[in-house]
Amino acid sequence: MGRFLASRGEGLHHVAFRVADIEAALTHLEAEGARLVDRRPRLGGRGAKIAFVHPADWAGTLVELVEIDDDGIGV
Repeated sequence: MGRFLASRGEGLHHVAFRVADIEAALTHLEAEGARLVDRRPRLGGRGAKIAFVHPADWAGTLVELVEIDDDGIGV
């Protein structure tokens, strides 16, 4: 985050989208030509599965995919 602020200044760093099936979402995005930072989900906060899509494909905004259960806690 520090590098982002130093190089770009204040502003939007990333946006997160909740998805029902993160593996399916990654497969779909890659098939559509999106560049993935994470080809497989990793462990995020509160035990959620997370993955990032390269900001170059989203007008410079880093996109985070998040899969959590209905209680808002990791799956």
